[in-house]
Amino acid sequence: MNKLQTSSSYLLLLILFSATIFSSCSENKTSKTQELESVENEPVEKESKKTILFFGNSLTAGYGIDKEDSFAGLTQQRLDSLGLDYRVINGGLSGETTAGGFSRLDWFLEEEPYIFVLELGGNDGLRGIQLSETRSNLEKIIDQVRSKYPETHIILAGMQIPPNMGQEYTDEFKSIYPEVAAEKNVTLIPFLLEGVAGNPDLNLPDGIHPTEEGHQIVFETVWPYIRDLVTNS
Repeated sequence: MNKLQTSSSYLLLLILFSATIFSSCSENKTSKTQELESVENEPVEKESKKTILFFGNSLTAGYGIDKEDSFAGLTQQRLDSLGLDYRVINGGLSGETTAGGFSRLDWFLEEEPYIFVLELGGNDGLRGIQLSETRSNLEKIIDQVRSKYPETHIILAGMQIPPNMGQEYTDEFKSIYPEVAAEKNVTLIPFLLEGVAGNPDLNLPDGIHPTEEGHQIVFETVWPYIRDLVTNS
């Protein structure tokens, strides 16, 4: 074989070798690209817990005790112990009235609550606020939640007050809750502080706010209403 033939053969082999390497690299690149595209197109699983919003005053906030020992905090503990994937939001604010609650409601409705527990009105009654105003504010709060999130389960916590403002005022105040619940077709807890109100052993020295033991009883009053919704969802 002469030099020209040898050179030509060498050049042909070099071209074939280069083509093989290029083809292999291209296949690897395509494989990698497809692999990355596959990963990118996989659905990302986001953590999505349903929320339970307790919206109220100092009773909800757990005035005078640790927040986790309030009936809202105890609800979260029970949900966790049962392995139920819910997140409790404590929207309690000490001194809150129904008017104040309505004014700050939008901030809490940034995300949809699965359950909305409305606990307001006690401070209205203790201050002698006109009952028609209390009723109107409770209705407006319910209407706003329902308007924005029609699927949210709304629970209204009934409240009673001592007869400081006269028996007529006290009786009419008590009747607001079942009447609003019936009119707006929401679930009613007849009296949030059942078995706690008026018992000095279960309340702080102010006679109004439950102790840790008192909140445990309040939780047992509230829990059946929550349980029925979270276990059947």
